[in-house]
Order: sequence, then structure tokens, then C-alpha cells
Amino acid sequence: MISILSVFAVLLLVMLLGMVMNVGRQVDGKIRLQNAADAAAYSGGVVMARGLNTLTFTNHLLCDVFATTAFLREARNRNSESYVPSILAAWEREAPVFSGSGFEKFEDLGAAISQKVPLEQELVRSYSEWVAAVSDAVLPLMEEILAAELIPQYQRAVAAAFPDIAQAAALEVAIRNGQPDFGRGKLLGALWRSSGQLVGGDYEMADPSLPVVDPELGIMPNQSEYLSTARRQRESLANRYLNDWNNQALAFFDRGGKMSQFSALWRSFTCGYLRQLLDEEYPGRNLPFVIRTEADEVIDGNAHLDQYFTFLGMVYWNKIPEFAPKVFFNPIDGNATAFAQVRVFVPRRRLVWLHINACGGSTTPIGGVPGEFPTLPNEATPEPGQGGGSTGRWIVGRERVSGSWTLLNQRWTCQLVPATMPALAAILQTVPPMSEFAEEEIVLPSLGNVSSEEIGRISPH
Repeated sequence: MISILSVFAVLLLVMLLGMVMNVGRQVDGKIRLQNAADAAAYSGGVVMARGLNTLTFTNHLLCDVFATTAFLREARNRNSESYVPSILAAWEREAPVFSGSGFEKFEDLGAAISQKVPLEQELVRSYSEWVAAVSDAVLPLMEEILAAELIPQYQRAVAAAFPDIAQAAALEVAIRNGQPDFGRGKLLGALWRSSGQLVGGDYEMADPSLPVVDPELGIMPNQSEYLSTARRQRESLANRYLNDWNNQALAFFDRGGKMSQFSALWRSFTCGYLRQLLDEEYPGRNLPFVIRTEADEVIDGNAHLDQYFTFLGMVYWNKIPEFAPKVFFNPIDGNATAFAQVRVFVPRRRLVWLHINACGGSTTPIGGVPGEFPTLPNEATPEPGQGGGSTGRWIVGRERVSGSWTLLNQRWTCQLVPATMPALAAILQTVPPMSEFAEEEIVLPSLGNVSSEEIGRISPH
């Protein structure tokens, strides 16, 4: 009797062991599949964000090239230097008038003018020769960059290539997450747009995945608006960079060489050269890329984000081979799939501690995005939240960074978000038209009339 019962007990335990093993393998496969979907979606989103940041960087670079070219043209032509001798000569003529005025301060001023005139003349000459030598070496390169439109060509290549790179990244990350495969074959992944189209490929020609516009290519309905926006942004940035160049290069003239008026003359001529470059030589060329829709033009923010800044990562894997398939079998015919949604965005400015000095100015904030290391206050500065004393006080404020959704802001990033894409149901039932999937026999489950909203309630991932 005991022997007979032992046989049935062992059989029952073997069946229980098989069930536990199958359940464990299914759970492990589900976790690995979802991790692969998260990684594929996030990898594709990171590439798309880097594409926007690359376009932003090259927009700034393009405007800096305009500013540098204007600066070096004045360095080559030396217009400002030609006016300095007459200005200093006028000061030299006035020096005896001050010296013979009978007032001690004015008499000292006259002597100082006579001593400083040759020094300022030598300062202008030395500076002009230095920047002229720099111009001889650098200006031809700047002129060639603008004449050949090298930066816009690179930007067009970025806009065309980064969606394909994002698709390749999603696929490669999925494949790597599927190793070892335990007999399930290759784990494949794809990155989808909210319209139900794949990111990258031939579809990019009609509707690019990156939400950017090349203002020089008149293919958009409101191309004239993009053209005016690009010109406005280029003018603003180029003037800003030119001011930075002039402020750095002319700092000594602004403080200790004011008699010659060289800094004012130099700024006037460089601004004239910049205006010539922007309005006469390149009015419709060498324009920065612009965002497809400005923030103040968006009517429905959520719909706009879903349409242009949201992507869906999908992964596809064969079913797990069953342990004891005669007893435990998987009734689903299709491949195992998982999905994750990612959104590209510019983060809001974070709350940080700001130190207000006693004189009213503020120092570098402490806090913000990890990896940014501001200069810490000195030992005399109180700790945050301890009051200010005589050295100032701490307040809570926003980071001093841009939060604008434009291609002038190099802070684009991405994050995983709940999958609410309207085309989710259609994407789940579509085999990606990619060569890697043609080699595999992908069988997707039929969802019938299940909507994307119902899938969201079933799987709120």
C-alpha cells in the first residue's frame, strides 16, 4: 500500500515541480522581455534627444561662425585703426590747453594726456597687428564654412541619420537583452512613432521623426514663417556671440584705453560686417534649423507631445520552450511581445538654493541636474537654511537655465512614460517592415476589437 501511494506521490511531486519550473521560466521571460522593451525604448529616445541637442549645438556654432567672420573681417581691414591717429591728435592738441589753465588738476591732466597718447597709439597698433595675424590664418576657413554651407549640410545629415540610428539602437539593445536566449531565438526590437509608422526609413522623406524644420527647404506649408523665425534667431544669436567676442577682446580698451575710442569704433565696424553677412550675403542661406511648432503656438499640449515627441519601443521574442509540453503547454500561437513608451522633452527648471549676497547679487546656485558642479561658496558663506547674517542669505529659486522648447536650448532629454499612444493597438498587431524581421517568422497575437484605451487598463506600463 505504501509503495503504491509513494508512486502516486512522486508522480504528483514531479508534476508540481514541472509546474513550478514552467511558471518560473515564464515569469523570468516576462521580466526579461519588459526590461528589453524599456531599454529599447529608452535607447531610441536618448538618440532622438541627442539629435535635437546636436542640431542645437550646430545652430549655436553657425551663429558663432557668423560672429567670428565679422570680427575677423574688421581685423583684416583695420578700419578702426585708421581713425585712431586723428582722435589722439585732437587729444594731443588739447593737452597744452589743460596744462596752461592755471588749475593744478587740469595742469596734471594735460601732462597725463601727453604721456598717454603715444601709449594708446602703440596699444592700438599692437592689438591690430595681433588680430590681423589671427585673421590671416582663420578668416579664410570661416569664409569657406559659410560659402560652402558646411554646417547646414551637416545638420541635414543629422536630421536624416539620427532616426535610423535610433532604430538601430533599439534593435541592438533588444538583441543584447535577449542573450542568452535559452532556445527562444533572437530577441528583436523596433521603435515606432505615434502615427503607427516606424522611426527611420523611407517615411522620413515625407514626415521626419525629429520635430525640426530646415528653413532653406521650402517643403512645409508655412515655410515663410519658419524662414522668418530662423532669421530672427540667427540675428539674435550672432549679435550675442559678437558682443561676447568684442567684450573679451576689448576689455582693456574699455577700462584703460578710452581716449582712442578704439573699442567703440571696433564694435561699430564689426556690427556693420555682421549686418552685411546676414542681410546681404546670406539672407536665405546658412539658416539655423528651427523647431516644428513653437511653444506659444501649441493648442493642445498633450496631443502635440504625443504626435511629435513620443515614441513606442516594441520587442518580439519566440515563446519559451515548455518543460513537459505534453502536460504543460502554452495555448498562445503568437510570439511574446512587450512595449514601453518614451518621451523626448526639455525638463522644467529645478528648485535650487540661491545665495543672495549682502549687496543684492546672487552667486552660483547649489543643486540642479546631477553632474553639474558649480563653484561652492567660501567658508564665510552660511549653510542653506541658516539665514544670511552680514554676508547674505539663502533663498529657494529656479535654476538659471533655459526651459524653452526650441533648437536654441541644448537640454533635450527623455524619460519613460505610461503607454497612452492612440495607435498602440494597431502597432501591437503590425510586424515591423524591417529586414531583420523578414528572417524571423513573427506571429503576432490577434487583439480583435480591443482598443488602445482598453490595453492601457489591462497593462498600465
